Amino acid sequence: MRIREWQDILEDVTERDVDPEEWRAVAGDRAAGVGEDMYLAHPGAGVFFLKTYAKNPFEVHGVGTRVARNLDDEIGAFLPEEDTGGRFAVQSPPEDEEQAKTVSKRLETILETHADAPTRPQDLFDDVMEAVESPAFGPMEYDQYDRPDELEDLSERFEEADELLNAELEDLIETDEVDRGFM
Repeated sequence: MRIREWQDILEDVTERDVDPEEWRAVAGDRAAGVGEDMYLAHPGAGVFFLKTYAKNPFEVHGVGTRVARNLDDEIGAFLPEEDTGGRFAVQSPPEDEEQAKTVSKRLETILETHADAPTRPQDLFDDVMEAVESPAFGPMEYDQYDRPDELEDLSERFEEADELLNAELEDLIETDEVDRGFM
């Protein structure tokens, strides 16, 4: 298991050549200490585990790793299904001005279409993510004040990774001289 900066893990996620709509996520507070835990999973890309904390309102630090090469049915049972209420996306900025113009034109069309037709919020979200060419998006189970049961179950399943990432994150927090999270 290779522990790396959390942004490097997200870069791995965005560079995967997989269907962006098949990603699923679970996130919430860390079991002990400041910060949050997050699992990102895709049937063709595997399972990624991130631990982060906000050093201040503008700066997030963290670590992560890939904990499984495949998303099997057992692990998948801990992740939300397509019709859950929460959604997440990983996004990269436009590469240049021309791409930004193209994306904004697509967004304008999507919003006009959804304004004229009765659609579900999930449908709008999915269409917007496709318009901005998000490399990863989908349903998410998230609790900003606690830990979803699924997060607890995944942490138990990947106990060794949880312990190693906790130690690495605690070192970052100590180095940054942050003894509590920013809220």
